[in-house]
Amino acid sequence: MAELTEVRAVPAVVPARRRKGGGSAAAVGLPALGLVVALTVWWLVTSVFNLIHPVVLPPPQAVLSAFNAAPTRLLEATLATTLETVIGFLLSTVAGVLIGLALASSRLVERMFSPLLVAVNAVPKIALGPLLVVSLGWGQKPILTMVFLLCFFPIVLSTATGLTSTPADLAELARSLDASRWQAFRKVRLPAALPQIFVGLKVAMPLAAIGAVIGEFQAGEGGLGYEIVQTSGVGDSATAWAAIILIALMSIVLYFALVLIERLALPWVRETTSSR
Repeated sequence: MAELTEVRAVPAVVPARRRKGGGSAAAVGLPALGLVVALTVWWLVTSVFNLIHPVVLPPPQAVLSAFNAAPTRLLEATLATTLETVIGFLLSTVAGVLIGLALASSRLVERMFSPLLVAVNAVPKIALGPLLVVSLGWGQKPILTMVFLLCFFPIVLSTATGLTSTPADLAELARSLDASRWQAFRKVRLPAALPQIFVGLKVAMPLAAIGAVIGEFQAGEGGLGYEIVQTSGVGDSATAWAAIILIALMSIVLYFALVLIERLALPWVRETTSSR
């Protein structure tokens, strides 16, 4: 049997390379410009026109002062929330890919368990918080469980969809080369499904951060969610907003770290898809 090489969709005509100089400048400059615009609007709304009460949304200088008052505590809380987010995301990735693989490999398994997965995903996760505390106690276990419950479903769905959407010409090529089922999976189906799997991972990453914060609301003994609960409860909205901003920054960093991993792991995708 002719050896079946791993699929790499190579275009017949090599596309023109993307603009590197202007693209790099725009990649840095446009987000910075958006940040400046957002901060300016925030300052105008809270400090100049006084449209929102400071208890609801403090001005940016008050939030910065709150961070400067306790930087060590807030950074330690950021580290704790980041670890919970990453660990929960990795656990959900392993489980989600395996479940998606099982659904894609057997129509019987898909018909049996797809409704159950949809039902689990439809349950409001915040309603499970008290039950998780009762069953798992305080600390990381209920928090990681909350992260898992929030972000595993997109990974399952994207994995199952990617593995069952192999291009017909590639599947026919594997059959024509008399490839075994394992060879077809390893050389054709899995590489072709990886872009779709990464879509699910990128959807799940922000959900993992949300799950970690919700878990800290319910059962946390530290972390940014715990800080929000403690500081907002005593009227320190500036520190609470500092924690919220740190959550947003953490999510941005983790998301684009995943995007970087995708670009390094799937270099052929950018060469075979059109740019805007």
